[in-house]
Amino acid sequence: MSTASTKSRQPVRVLSFSHRLSRWDLKLSPYLYISPFFLMFLVVGLFPIIFTAVISTQDWDLVRGSGQFVGFDQYIWILQQPHFWTALRNTFSIFLISTVPQLLLALFIASMLDRNIRAKTFWRMSVLIPFVVAPVAVGLIFNVVFADNFGLVNGFLTDLGLPAIQWHKEPFWSHVAIATMVNYRWTGYNTLILLAAMQAVNRDYYEAATVDGAGLFRQFISITLPSLRPTLIFVIITATIGGLQIFDEPRVFDQFGRGGAGQQWLTITLYLYDIGWGQWNFGRAAAMAWILFVIILLIGLLNLLITRTLVRGEGVRGLEPSRRNRKKVVR
Repeated sequence: MSTASTKSRQPVRVLSFSHRLSRWDLKLSPYLYISPFFLMFLVVGLFPIIFTAVISTQDWDLVRGSGQFVGFDQYIWILQQPHFWTALRNTFSIFLISTVPQLLLALFIASMLDRNIRAKTFWRMSVLIPFVVAPVAVGLIFNVVFADNFGLVNGFLTDLGLPAIQWHKEPFWSHVAIATMVNYRWTGYNTLILLAAMQAVNRDYYEAATVDGAGLFRQFISITLPSLRPTLIFVIITATIGGLQIFDEPRVFDQFGRGGAGQQWLTITLYLYDIGWGQWNFGRAAAMAWILFVIILLIGLLNLLITRTLVRGEGVRGLEPSRRNRKKVVR
């Protein structure tokens, strides 16, 4: 009997409905599990972005819910306003003063908490306390701290014989005060993210580096930083987005929320809010929102390139434990 006839006589295996259902479950269940996020993002994320782009090209009337197409006139009007360039300068100033010290301080605190200290859980929970404080409460507290006449900081400076600082009048010092508020709220949040990444680093690298005679600073530069590269990129990108969209802190820095009498701390988001809800011109506000989106995208890409250049993944390889050191570590 030929092999072909033998194969033809073999019974065909028919899958039952439960087996087919199990196969479909294995294939489709992962997509069903993640679909709520994408559906929610489609409704509250992607649709508003597209709709804002449409409104930015129209002279939009909120009452009638329609507008007249004007092309890029709204963008041209925004770029011709002196207040826009003032807000852009203030935004970048506050962003640099707040973000750079904030990330450096978060990195330092995380490295300290990563060491074997007493009451580690208490200190790790404590750094997150400022993050849960409401922005309005932070504004009220720091308005007392940085008051021009009877503030705590000015009182301390006058006790030392130094002149008082006009926090609400001088642009630079107003940026310092607002940046202090931002650092107070967000340093602990970034600290915990960096700390979680540090705890995932293999401890054998540190032990082998200690055996080879590497100090703490050398270990931090050659092991910790390269291992934190993906986390640092994430933290820097999120800090960039939040720093350029800063709104709460400058909004509550005074009782009017207009960025100061001379626009000393007027930011792009404050100016956007004033155009949209102060002047009731939502077409121009949408155009400014898209300009801010492009700025954040460009700065985020620049930060990504800089971070990849400065923090390379070659440091750990340079301190790869040798066979002899591995035996010492195991012992």
